[in-house]
Amino acid sequence: MYLEADVDTARLIDQQVTILGYGSQGRAHALNLRDSGFNVVVGLRRDGASWSKAKADGLVVKEPNTAVKGAAIVAFLTPDMVQKKLYAAVVDDIADGSALLFAHGFAVHFKLIEPRADLDVVLIAPKGPGGLVRRQYEEGRGVPCLVAVHQDATGNALPLALAYSAGIGGARAGVIQTTFAEETETDLFGEQAVLCGGATELIVAGYETLVAAGYQPEVAYYEVMHELKLIVDLLHEGGLHKMHKFISDTAAWGDMVSGPRVVNASSRAAMQTVLTEIQDGTFARNWIAESKAGMPRFREMMNADLEHPIEKVGADLRSRMDWLEE
Repeated sequence: MYLEADVDTARLIDQQVTILGYGSQGRAHALNLRDSGFNVVVGLRRDGASWSKAKADGLVVKEPNTAVKGAAIVAFLTPDMVQKKLYAAVVDDIADGSALLFAHGFAVHFKLIEPRADLDVVLIAPKGPGGLVRRQYEEGRGVPCLVAVHQDATGNALPLALAYSAGIGGARAGVIQTTFAEETETDLFGEQAVLCGGATELIVAGYETLVAAGYQPEVAYYEVMHELKLIVDLLHEGGLHKMHKFISDTAAWGDMVSGPRVVNASSRAAMQTVLTEIQDGTFARNWIAESKAGMPRFREMMNADLEHPIEKVGADLRSRMDWLEE
């Protein structure tokens, strides 16, 4: 665990840091680094939607090939499937001995990008979305980060990455050392089995079970979707201990006797299969192929998700909850 006291930010203060991409993470990193006193340049397409937004935020904005010139660090903060093409387009303009930085290891770990041998290749992965990274920084706090070194061409890759982490506020909360493989594989597993895939399938299955049994869709929505935030907040703030402290004994008893029947041996076996397919590259190959094909299955499945009855019921109920807009 590295903290601010372990980091030498001076090694980056007078050097250029180039941010490629201005989405959730890109904007947060660029603004936090700028406010930390770093020399930040944002690389974007002039005809892209983000160009004027970055300009309005007071940042120096250039076309990607120009933006990477003279940079000590080039941070690739674009979507995974874009990074291979972007790297190929700018690599000849990146100076010898510079560092490539990623917020997720997918493109490097699965060899979409095979970096030049003279470049440092590092990872700084905040454990939260870009909006949170920015808000925590502005409030004098930080979001914890993971740090990894894939290639240490200069011998200074780790200190450089840690200086970057301090610039975005991560070292305030702590930076844990990992590897590109561990970050990539655990991140994909968490998304698929628990945070996104697992959670949403559990919600929809619960909703469908209640509605099929004759309960009102609105009541089912409140029970399996709306109230989930109450439990997640407790878990986020204090783990299982805080959740059990603040829920009723009836809820706790139901948790312990029924939870293992829903997430059972079959569920755990499916989780293991998901993890194996991430580890052996099956998921990556399938996702890369889907992307190359224009994402027809992706769009079909997304449309099915968004057209589910729970979405119609939820939109109507949420429209009556003015506080959600805050």
